[in-house]
Order: sequence, then C-alpha cells, then structure tokens
Amino acid sequence: MWTTESIWFEIAIVSIIYAVGNILMGHFEERTPKIRRVGKYILTLFIVCGISIYIGREVSMIFLAAFIIPLLYIHAFYLPKKKGINGWTGEPKSKYYEFRNWDKNIFNK
Repeated sequence: MWTTESIWFEIAIVSIIYAVGNILMGHFEERTPKIRRVGKYILTLFIVCGISIYIGREVSMIFLAAFIIPLLYIHAFYLPKKKGINGWTGEPKSKYYEFRNWDKNIFNK
C-alpha cells in the first residue's frame, strides 16, 4: 500500500522542508511578498521533481541536500563577518533590515 517509488515522495520531502522552514524561520521573511515565497516553493518543487524524473531520485536528493553548503556559508561566515549580523537570530534588526533593503520603521506599511 505505501510506497516511496512515486513522485509524491519528492513532493512530500520538499513540502516538509518548506513547512518546517516557515514555522521555525518565517519571522525572518516577514516583509517578503507572499507571492515570492509561494513562487520560491513552487520553483523548488518543479526543479526537484524534474531532476527526479529525468535524471533520478538520488540526484534530486543530492541537489536538495547541497543547499546546506550555501546555508552554512551565509549564516556562519558572510552575515556575521561581512555584515555584522548574527546569522541565526538576525540581530541587530536594523542591520538585517538594511541588508534586506526593508524600511527600518516597522510601523510603515
């Protein structure tokens, strides 16, 4: 009855990653337009599923896992050393908002 041999496995893996990411890290994307966030999810889903269909599941999972490398580089080196922003908490908020080109006055809409 249960099988991981269908494309739904890739859809589930990508969806779980995005769900957990939005639950734990969504507050860092508070000013990102919703359409951009949804678009990023759909694009990632299409890329991973396309790689799985045309090249193979192993390659698609390696592709997905490879995103750990830039994540660690950005959060452990680039943000703290180059920008003075804590890569895990996004503090100080003023520098983080400046880095994201967001208005620092949170009450402006």
